[in-house]
Amino acid sequence: MPLRGKKRGRGALPATKEPDSKIAKSEPPKKRAAPNPAKGKTKLLASEKGDELEGSKKTYGHWLMKSEPESRFEKGVDVKFGIEDLKAQPNQTACWDGVRNYQARNFLKDMKVGQEAFFYHSNCKEPGIAGIVKIVQEAYPDHTQFDKKDPHYDASSTKEKPKWFMVDVQFVRMTKRFIPLAELKVHHQAHKTSGGPLKAMSLFTRQRLSVQPLTDEEFEFVLSLEDQKP
Repeated sequence: MPLRGKKRGRGALPATKEPDSKIAKSEPPKKRAAPNPAKGKTKLLASEKGDELEGSKKTYGHWLMKSEPESRFEKGVDVKFGIEDLKAQPNQTACWDGVRNYQARNFLKDMKVGQEAFFYHSNCKEPGIAGIVKIVQEAYPDHTQFDKKDPHYDASSTKEKPKWFMVDVQFVRMTKRFIPLAELKVHHQAHKTSGGPLKAMSLFTRQRLSVQPLTDEEFEFVLSLEDQKP
């Protein structure tokens, strides 16, 4: 099924405007409520809809975040947001809004300031890793869930008990070269046999998720590919 990324045409929101954000950041994983059925997501992939598994309790330090670099309209709104769009934002920073998958949401809530993520272009002619971003604001309520005009609106969510969260990300740099999905898949297939770093990479084992965890080993191996000829 085609991958769908997220849409973030807005700049990052000041944390002071979201008083619930501190609660979200300090909430122990064991106290998180069990997932309830929802309409699906927006900022996530089309194939992510209906995937309502709880997030992993394992601690991760790196991430892969998918977004769409090509125009696609949902309810009249263009959800396009590639890495060049992030670079064009004030301070090259934007909120990662619109995630409507419980496991992806839980990964957002696990993120810490300073952690890095690959910016992955999805639902396009050539999907793959385009650059690196860092987390500059930990999880706080996603404002799009309350906006009836937004394609990510969720009528079942309230400001008192928000269901969906987002983080702020800032552009770090482009990768030295674009690392396509096809190349990563070759390494994944080889590593499944050899026991290499990408043998269980979420991009292939949990490919429906638009926000995915990476082990340090996975992150470093993928990063090493930018210095190699494709």
